[in-house]
Amino acid sequence: MKLGIIGLPQSGKTTLFNALTRGNAPLSASAGRLEVHTAVVDVPDERIDRLAAMFKPRKTTYAKVTYADIAGLEGSASKGGISGPLLNQLSQMDGLIHVVRCFEAHDVPHPAGSVNPARDVETMLGELILNDLVLVERKLERLAEERRKGGSDKALIERQTALFNRLRETLEAGTPLRAIELSAEEQRELSSFGLLTRKPILTVFNLGEGQEAPPLALDHPSIALQGKLEMELAQLAPEDATLFMAEYGIQELGLSRVIRLSYELLHLQSFFTVGEDEVRAWTVRRGATALEAAGVIHSDLQRGFVRAEVVSYEDLIALGSLAEARARGKLRLEGKDYIVQDGDILHIRFHL
Repeated sequence: MKLGIIGLPQSGKTTLFNALTRGNAPLSASAGRLEVHTAVVDVPDERIDRLAAMFKPRKTTYAKVTYADIAGLEGSASKGGISGPLLNQLSQMDGLIHVVRCFEAHDVPHPAGSVNPARDVETMLGELILNDLVLVERKLERLAEERRKGGSDKALIERQTALFNRLRETLEAGTPLRAIELSAEEQRELSSFGLLTRKPILTVFNLGEGQEAPPLALDHPSIALQGKLEMELAQLAPEDATLFMAEYGIQELGLSRVIRLSYELLHLQSFFTVGEDEVRAWTVRRGATALEAAGVIHSDLQRGFVRAEVVSYEDLIALGSLAEARARGKLRLEGKDYIVQDGDILHIRFHL
């Protein structure tokens, strides 16, 4: 899972990046210049901790999430759209985290002259929509040229023309492309176009101390955090962070909350493999089959898949061991079409 952190200048993107990654990337950046900070973070999961305590493995491996702090968007995209290098970075992301400034700070002036979360949300959405509209119109121009030249695959040209006209109408109405239904074939055709408003997005309202989240109705998930405080907590020793969290009434670090929302945003879930060598968390999409999960672990397991031994996390914890789970009939054999559930513990039987 790779998530790009975007936002207008002085919104606190890098502050959030440091809070999520426990990093110390410099908070100042040159306006308008493409800068990318990237970090890979362990996904906190108490289930892994409990499984490691049970199996006492030589190695414990958490699921991973990659965050990229991407500077360069300023809410002023030209008719040419977002620059190629910046668009290339954004296109590689599975989803976007949009940081919206809510805090007031006299020493950190807002580039628009005032703090206005509703305006900034619309500004960033407008920039992404404009970029996609530019790409869609360019594609329609190429399709029209192919039609004039009598392109060999007339059915493909007509189908794509209809699709991209539909996308243009949606964007011209100010609606992001993630709002429309697309067939599996249409999704495949669009997969290489870098259309940013097709990506899932999570808005993070960056609050000042004691500030309430703005009452904005969005068409996508949002969360409110005190970015500066979260960054400071993330950089403390765990025992010190616990004391400060209690003082400020924070039940859970923003890192954990954002990751959980990111999993929901991207329709992802975790399954586990266990043993004396390693206890490990893996990430798959919701609705993935046992065969797909095997491929996440290793392509050989997918190619030689025979059966999957499956027990739920809850059953294993309640019964205390795999042997007891097998004796109670909770460890079962499933075929390649079994739909993996969040928290399943899998052992793949395979033969090559």
